Amino acid sequence: MKLEGVRVLDLSLFLPGPHLTMMMADHGADVIKVEPPSGEPVREVGLKQAGVSTWFRNTHRGKRCIVLDLKSEAGKQAFARLVERADVVVEAFRPGVAQRLGIDYERCRQLNPRIVYCSISAYGQTGPKVQRPAHDLAMQADSGVVSLNLGPDGSPASPHMPVADMAGSLMALSGILMALYRREKTGQGDCIDLSMQDALMAWLPNVLGPPFAEQRDPVVKDERSWGGNAMYRLYRCKDDRWLALGGAEHKFADNLLDALERPDLAPLCRLPPGPGQDPVKAFLAETFATRTLEEWVAFLEPLDVCWAPVKTLTEAFDDPHTRAREMVWTAPDGGTHLGIPIRFANEPGRIDPHLDELGESTAEVMAEIGF
Repeated sequence: MKLEGVRVLDLSLFLPGPHLTMMMADHGADVIKVEPPSGEPVREVGLKQAGVSTWFRNTHRGKRCIVLDLKSEAGKQAFARLVERADVVVEAFRPGVAQRLGIDYERCRQLNPRIVYCSISAYGQTGPKVQRPAHDLAMQADSGVVSLNLGPDGSPASPHMPVADMAGSLMALSGILMALYRREKTGQGDCIDLSMQDALMAWLPNVLGPPFAEQRDPVVKDERSWGGNAMYRLYRCKDDRWLALGGAEHKFADNLLDALERPDLAPLCRLPPGPGQDPVKAFLAETFATRTLEEWVAFLEPLDVCWAPVKTLTEAFDDPHTRAREMVWTAPDGGTHLGIPIRFANEPGRIDPHLDELGESTAEVMAEIGF
């Protein structure tokens, strides 16, 4: 597999760091999860299958879990031995904690100049907010993203996806792989300062027209991505299920409106998103309300139109296409895993469903480093 021979020390907790190191494990990396004596919190968060939380199962498979007390001298010495033999360190302490523990990048670099050291934090290692604690919701709020997620009454609604966590996770993975690639030429590792806020804000280029070009906030209901475009919008069906139109290209509008016998409305879909398209929105809202979702699925299936039914999570993961893509995988213990989304033609990733108990691999790993 692509990452065979790469050893990763994962000191992070919760979602961003554990997710990225699991992706590395799926592709062959030897990931050693370094847990405090109290353990990774998500071992006990949420519902469980076969005695293991779904969250832990889908962020920690295929890792060797050890326990080190990094506040103790013995724990520091053991960690130093691990760093000498490692390629990557991932930590997500609040800025300054790693330095106080004596496990920061400078110390690790002294032990191993080839080390790639990734620090994931809310606001990064510099700046006025460096010591402010924050998880995903706070990051989305402070980055302007919650202000875009408005309910029918115009009030901000709590977001349902951990996009700050996942943006941070995937940006960190990208940075680590870049640094490992560069190390092949220079022989030197590097330090990555990954702010979840920076990562989240970097995901917004398609919606920054109003603040960048006109120094104003977007009018959410009139913007292309949030319902201002008639062909990029949610519509209620007769049975109170919902349908998404998800493609604003002119050909999709022409194809749909021709099929609905209202080609006269097509020119309005060429106007900018906003009030100019209101007649099309009104027609589509009234029309979609006349049939059930199932009926509309049958109507739309043969058309070259970008659309989808609004499914529940259960429906989405039970979908035959999802199963065909192997994005749902059942372990021998009956637990359900997310599949591997990066599909290589050569040396594909492989799920190792083993889930270490707290400290299960401590003795094995300590023996490997002669400790």
